[in-house]
Amino acid sequence: MAEPEQVDVVVVGLGVGGEEVAGRLAEAGLSVVGIERNLVGGECPYWGCIPSKMMIRAANALAEARRVDGLAGTAQVRPDWAPVAKRIREEATDTWNDRVAVERFTGRGGRFVRGSGRLEGPGRVRVGDQFFQARYGVVLGTGTRPAVPPIDGLAGTPYWTNREAIEVEELPESLLVLGGGAIGLELSQVFARFGVRVTVVEAMDRVLAVEEPEASEVAAAALRADGVEIHTGVRAERVDHDGERFTLRGAGGVEFTGERLLVVTGRRAHLDELGLDTVGVDASQRYLPVDDRMQVTDGLWAVGDVTGEGAFTHVAMYQAAIVIADLLDRARHARAGADPSGTASVVGGAMGAASALSASGSSGSAGTVPRADYRALPRVTFTDPEVGAVGLTEEQARARGINVQVGFSKLADSTRGWIHRVGDEGFIKVVADADQGVLIGATSVGPAGGEVLSGLVVAVHGAVPVSQLRHMIYAYPTFHRAIEAALGNLH
Repeated sequence: MAEPEQVDVVVVGLGVGGEEVAGRLAEAGLSVVGIERNLVGGECPYWGCIPSKMMIRAANALAEARRVDGLAGTAQVRPDWAPVAKRIREEATDTWNDRVAVERFTGRGGRFVRGSGRLEGPGRVRVGDQFFQARYGVVLGTGTRPAVPPIDGLAGTPYWTNREAIEVEELPESLLVLGGGAIGLELSQVFARFGVRVTVVEAMDRVLAVEEPEASEVAAAALRADGVEIHTGVRAERVDHDGERFTLRGAGGVEFTGERLLVVTGRRAHLDELGLDTVGVDASQRYLPVDDRMQVTDGLWAVGDVTGEGAFTHVAMYQAAIVIADLLDRARHARAGADPSGTASVVGGAMGAASALSASGSSGSAGTVPRADYRALPRVTFTDPEVGAVGLTEEQARARGINVQVGFSKLADSTRGWIHRVGDEGFIKVVADADQGVLIGATSVGPAGGEVLSGLVVAVHGAVPVSQLRHMIYAYPTFHRAIEAALGNLH
């Protein structure tokens, strides 16, 4: 067997987190090999965050135009999907070509290899006929793929995942959506606003089941107002496709039909493809467990969706910063050990950047690698109204035995909500630890729910005393002023 090529770091999977790690380390002067079998940049820029929000922006513009009748006269709206598909194809994805992303990475000093990387022992990665040995470590950023349930008859049919839904150039007349989570609801509302007859089928007793029940109610009502049929508590048992239409059969004999079927029932990592057994890691898990420095085991890190800490770009970037600091710290110590004079350093002043990253960590002392802290992990479902949330829900807090206080205020009861008049559905809900006197969770639902969430994230992350939050000045008339009312209702 040929000897592996010696490099500093190998990154397997150049999604959002992997590309950031590989690019930053290459800029720092390390020899970095980045391996990607699909598109550099991962799910977010091609089939996730960016194109889906372009779709949502367009659909929301239609909805706002239809609201003119309730505010400022009359308006006629004729939906046209063609400019939306064109924008996704040309502006967001470059027709699903990653040439620019590859050049961005190699321009930072990285070496790109197209293919599927696989571990072959500590620090060793094989991709095709190339074999590398990493001096400082290997980083896995291989992401997740749609978790398609084993429903009788589904395999072999032309069902959609989020990818086909994003790539569509001609809309179907009708669409069945299996799954009432964030992705399912976002896409359902978009297609409905463009005239597609949409039916959502969800096995849980409510949509957005991971969020507060009040958020589920508002989201479901908003989608129904857009013409979406929602059926909860329905477990799918069989799918049939006759060449033109899908039939979805659920427990109890219920039956739904549609021209297309979109399956959005979650995602999972495919760990069995990575050779984890060669480094003593169990590959049968749903996700890859990591410690608070993103290490799977010594010399092996993971970032992004593969870690199971939330399928969010902001989580991947947050984790990437920790891995970058940790690997630069390891490189600094290794090089200092090889140079007793202490003058050895990573090229390009990157150690200063590593020190800055370390000093900004949420835990640990200054000068140490920052540690991951997910207490204030924000998440937003970009339906209209938006559903923003951070920290624990009321149910989660009570399950942990916390002495819970809850405050609630309707957005329509605020001055800004009254002014907004049409499309002002929403609320602020805050969850407090009464013994500690701090917020441990919050939900912001409304026309700008994701933006209003930012102040609540700071409150949870910084453990700002509720007494201080109550004594703040909240700008008038804003949506975020409803936070003050919710705090006043804590009990």
